Amino acid sequence: MGGRRQRSRKNMDGLISFFGSYHAMRAETVLKRGGLPAKLIAGPRDLSPNCGVALRFEYAQRERALGLLDEQRVRIDGVHRFVPRTDGWRSTEVVPWRR
Repeated sequence: MGGRRQRSRKNMDGLISFFGSYHAMRAETVLKRGGLPAKLIAGPRDLSPNCGVALRFEYAQRERALGLLDEQRVRIDGVHRFVPRTDGWRSTEVVPWRR
């Protein structure tokens, strides 16, 4: 199981930003209950000054993740594809999100 957990974290190249930490915590619960790996992290301020918390997830699963969040009416600020680096994060793509 340890190898599976490592692989999941390595593939978490997406980031969801939120308007408030309440929504970030709800989103983590919704995605995990839906069988998707998710992890709360400190949110990069250059992406979303609204909330200090963001959610890492597998970007390849974004349609499924966004569908689950929409079903549960979790408000999000944006969806971003990120490349993890040793000196922080950098955005490579921003996906507009409107409900």
